[in-house]
Amino acid sequence: MLIKIEKKFNKFMDYMGNVLIIVLLLMILNVFYDVVMRYAFHDSSIAMQEMEWHLFAVLILFGTSYSLKENAHVRVDFLYEKFSEKTKAIINIIGTLLFLLPFTALIIYGSYDFVMDSYSVNETSGDPGGLKYLWIIKAAIPVSFTILFLEGLNYILKNINIYRGIEKAKKVDPQGALS
Repeated sequence: MLIKIEKKFNKFMDYMGNVLIIVLLLMILNVFYDVVMRYAFHDSSIAMQEMEWHLFAVLILFGTSYSLKENAHVRVDFLYEKFSEKTKAIINIIGTLLFLLPFTALIIYGSYDFVMDSYSVNETSGDPGGLKYLWIIKAAIPVSFTILFLEGLNYILKNINIYRGIEKAKKVDPQGALS
C-alpha cells in the first residue's frame, strides 16, 4: 500500500519536473529576448523583466519539492554518509517530521492572507508597464509549499520503506550526481 502511494506521488513529481523544464526554457527565452532588445535595439520591457523574476520564482518554489524527491537536497553529508541505510532513514523521518512539515505548514498558513489580500485588491505591478494580476505569482507560494508538504509526507513513506528493507535508497555522490 505504501509503495503504491509513493509511486503515484513520484509520478506526479516527475510530471512537475517536466513542467519545470518548460518553465526553465521559457525563462531562458525571456532573458534572451530581453538582452537582445536591450543591447541591440536599446528597448526594454518592464513586463518582460518582471516575467523573468516570476519564472525564476516558480523554478525555485516548485523545484524544491522535486529536489527532495530526487534526494538532491542539502544535508550535512560528512556525518550522514557514514550511517547505515536504516539510521539514515530514521534521521530523514525525524528531520522531516520536526523541521520540514512544520515549516511548510507555517508558510502555507502564513501566506494565505498575503495571497487573498493581493487578490481582493487585484494587485498589479507598481512599475509602469509592469505585469497585472500579481496574486497569481503570490499564489505560487502556498501552492508550492503544499506540494512540498505532500512531498515531505512522500519522503517519510519512502524512508519507512527503506527502513523496512522494501526499497533501496538512492545514492548521491559528493558532486550531486545520482547513482
